[in-house]
Amino acid sequence: MTGPRATAACLLAAALAACSRGPSGPTAADAEVFVDAAGARLLALRHEASHAAWAQHDLVTGDTRAQAAATAAVLAAATAELAREATRFDGLDLPEATARKLTRLKTAAPTSAPGQPAGAPGQPTGAPGQPSAQQELADLLADLERTHAAGAYCADAGGHCLERAALEETVAGLRDTDRLLDLWDEGRTLTPSMRPRFERLVEIANAGAAELGYADAGERWRSAHDLPPETFRAELDRLWSEVRPLYESLHCLVRAELGAEYGTAIAPPGEAIPAHLLGDLGTGDWSAVYGMVAPRTRGRGYDLTRELRRSRMDPPGMARHAERFFGSLGFDPLPATFWERSRFARPADREVDCRARGWNVDGGNDVRVAACLEVDGDGFVAAQREIARAYYRWADRSQHPLHRTGAGDVLLAAAGATAALAVTPGQLVAAGLLEDPPPASADVPLLLRQALDDVASLPFALLVDEWRWRIFAGEVAPDRYNQAWWELRGEYQGIRAPAPRSAADFDPGVTRGVVANEPRAQEFLAAILRFQIHRALCAAAGEAAPPHRCSLFGSRAAGARLRALFETGASRPWPETLAAVAGAGRADASALLEYFAPLAAWLDERNAGRACGW
Repeated sequence: MTGPRATAACLLAAALAACSRGPSGPTAADAEVFVDAAGARLLALRHEASHAAWAQHDLVTGDTRAQAAATAAVLAAATAELAREATRFDGLDLPEATARKLTRLKTAAPTSAPGQPAGAPGQPTGAPGQPSAQQELADLLADLERTHAAGAYCADAGGHCLERAALEETVAGLRDTDRLLDLWDEGRTLTPSMRPRFERLVEIANAGAAELGYADAGERWRSAHDLPPETFRAELDRLWSEVRPLYESLHCLVRAELGAEYGTAIAPPGEAIPAHLLGDLGTGDWSAVYGMVAPRTRGRGYDLTRELRRSRMDPPGMARHAERFFGSLGFDPLPATFWERSRFARPADREVDCRARGWNVDGGNDVRVAACLEVDGDGFVAAQREIARAYYRWADRSQHPLHRTGAGDVLLAAAGATAALAVTPGQLVAAGLLEDPPPASADVPLLLRQALDDVASLPFALLVDEWRWRIFAGEVAPDRYNQAWWELRGEYQGIRAPAPRSAADFDPGVTRGVVANEPRAQEFLAAILRFQIHRALCAAAGEAAPPHRCSLFGSRAAGARLRALFETGASRPWPETLAAVAGAGRADASALLEYFAPLAAWLDERNAGRACGW
């Protein structure tokens, strides 16, 4: 082993040796040496993993998958090892900056295995031939991902199968409830086999969390967000109580329109909505039903897809438009290598992974994005979101390695989502894509389309983690996994299973976040924060227009605030960064409610006389 990785490993070995020599145990100075050495080691391993992940994303073969999995496994093992080493400094009186780095290290990965095998069922810990717990964890996650990826949807006698992307497009245009139910059932054919592996994953995750001093893996997840774990949970509950009335109004409208389309025997008033009618494939997004629920007596607003295609826009062009937006705020152009190495469209000559992702590959200027953008309104918004995240990853390169953003960071998610909110009629006029902003009468259709994604997905992000937290805490036994899933979907979303379910089923397995063991609660929080940040940026820009029409284009004052957020990275708790940008450090749902106020008023009119709730 040579190069930066070897240097980092040597530094870490020296740091651990130094703190073990102390006559009375490790000191605060030892902790400082340790976090620096640990950061250097992880940075070197992240670079290797990022290069391999990029290669796999841009060319999907057995070899690139294997290399990406191998480097990810090495990074995961090192992260778990360093997290365990960090516990030797527990209880020390440390400077805030050092303590923060140690906490970041201990919560860097959602799940890590304990140092010893976690006692597989029927086998004592450390039994001969038992794989390391970290290897077993990696194998479990890989098996779950493979099963999820293999979940083709074959719902006709001819054996015709649809991959997930094609299925989503098909479901959006279907109005045949029998066919929708067939597709819903077929999508769950392989999920029962996931349950035993998920059960074992829970055991390993809890054992790893306990070794780090947490009560269970759920407490570890909740400790990663700059608030005490129970405070974090209480904040989520508070925010949900504030936005739930808007969600219930949206739910009431959608259920009524589904009843009008399919009959109230299928979508009864006052009851939960059958899941197969919503085009929801495990994300909580209801945008597939927009054509059914959109206002009939108002204009639909502008057609961004039509304008993009009329101007002969392509995916790289949409990304260039996003960079131009950031340039108008005072941001420097992205590095030339970004445009040379990023991919924005699905190539015709090879298989790629089309999930939008970004990396800072070398910890410096080599930032990249890989996505398969369609030339439509959603693609334009996605381009702006991904360019924002690229700027974020580029801006925090001067931070300590343990303070650079990871996929689960709240402000990274909020930054991309805030940039997506900035795609307003005013920005599109400034960008030359619209001649004039649409009239105010178009606000409700545009906001409704947005709410079917942004508002409808809020409770789903919450319940996915609430379900797992209860499982980690031992409150839900394996034979109740599926039952508890549907109880929470009913409680939070007002959605029910459209067909009988049993303890053998594992319907959460269609949700990729569950299969990949990715926390989701930070997505809910980020969705709230982005409206708060957007409102503050509009105020900085001196905009008098309501937030859903505010244009930030050309505002250097708004850009200065956004750049400060990007450059801070994770070096400070997000409430402090939020306070610096938005003037208040507590998450506030009032900005979201203000944004959707015209829609809320229209929903109240439309729902008058209806039995809302479930």
